[in-house]
Amino acid sequence: MASSKGGTFAALRIPNFRRFLTGQVVSLCGTWMQTIALGWLVLSLGASGTALGLVTAAQFLPVLLFGPYAGLIADRTNRRHLLMFTQVGSGLAALALGVLDLTGTARLWMVAVAAALIGLCNAVDNPARQTFVQEMVGSDHLPNAITLNSVTVNAARIVGPAIAGVVILAVGTAGCFLFNAASFGAVLVALHRMDTSALHERPPVQRAPGQLRAGFAYVRRTPALRIPLIMMLVIGALSYEFQVVLPLVARETFGGNAATYSLMTSAMGAGAVVGGLLVARRRRIGVRPLGMIAAAFGLAFLLAAAAPSIELELAALVLVGGTSVAFISTGNATVQLSADPAMRGRVIALWSVAFLGTTPFGGPIAGWVAQTFGPRAGLLLAAGAALAAAAFAFASLRPAASPRAAAIQAQPQPGTGEGDRLPLDGRST
Repeated sequence: MASSKGGTFAALRIPNFRRFLTGQVVSLCGTWMQTIALGWLVLSLGASGTALGLVTAAQFLPVLLFGPYAGLIADRTNRRHLLMFTQVGSGLAALALGVLDLTGTARLWMVAVAAALIGLCNAVDNPARQTFVQEMVGSDHLPNAITLNSVTVNAARIVGPAIAGVVILAVGTAGCFLFNAASFGAVLVALHRMDTSALHERPPVQRAPGQLRAGFAYVRRTPALRIPLIMMLVIGALSYEFQVVLPLVARETFGGNAATYSLMTSAMGAGAVVGGLLVARRRRIGVRPLGMIAAAFGLAFLLAAAAPSIELELAALVLVGGTSVAFISTGNATVQLSADPAMRGRVIALWSVAFLGTTPFGGPIAGWVAQTFGPRAGLLLAAGAALAAAAFAFASLRPAASPRAAAIQAQPQPGTGEGDRLPLDGRST
């Protein structure tokens, strides 16, 4: 595939994507406010780091249980309509959290149930939303749009936690939940106002027996999909447990409060915005670049684990944020452009399961490690997972001299329906 057309902000020239991203900015600010508030609410109820990990697990367990089925739903249905449904569901769940908190009736089990309802909506939303990006922008602008979407997520990570810190100190965590409930309206408006004639819609996949099994088999026999998914499985389980580890780092390592936690999350967001803009214009996708980014991700975590002061911790978290968004956007573009359009929803659902659905296992593990051995140990665990994923990627490429491995690397990968090939060692976009 040729270079991404039109520069760093090319996808923003497409009106539908511009509307969608504008709505996302508002909604994601609310989401990050809720993320901060949820962690702080659990700790304020007297829970431990392990309990925080369990509540986080409850939020992401539906992704693990229903993620593959949600991908099949995304392949079978109108994705724009499906996204409208998930926005309403997520808004109602956030509203329930806000009411429980505001009335002082919140208990740990209630928070866990509300978190699980949010997770159920996210399980359906993730594959629909990520594949809908391709419908808005087409294949040529997909890598650029994915990166810009990641930049938006992390710009909200700067603004949302900063607002959350002020709101929590002023009116309590309930204010964050209620703002988030209202923020989903921005995405609903954007989806409603879209020019549907300009969408790159594909015919829905017709119901047939064995479609879920076919998706798993397709990924298993396609190296350009299988290797990134295994990498994300490891990193998603143990490296992306920020909302479990960082509250403990803020409170126990540096003696901070909700504002400290918000500042740390914002530092990661700032790094992610800068990192995303650096890779948006031109970048390589494939297993080799993904392995290099995973290695850098692990090294950034090592710096965060070793930081002796809050100032150096914030600087290290900027690097964590930058390498984080590079890994997510590069991996996402790799699997989307390697997948057959008829399989894209199921493939992205598996990517979401690897990214978010592993938290029910990784969240409690990270919480237990941070609680038992100290918050810095939680950061070391994240570093080890990222470095292990990088080692796996490079090991997958190393034996290319053997006939079998050479045949795998030369295997044409299903692309966008235009005969694309995605070599495992990367290519420019």
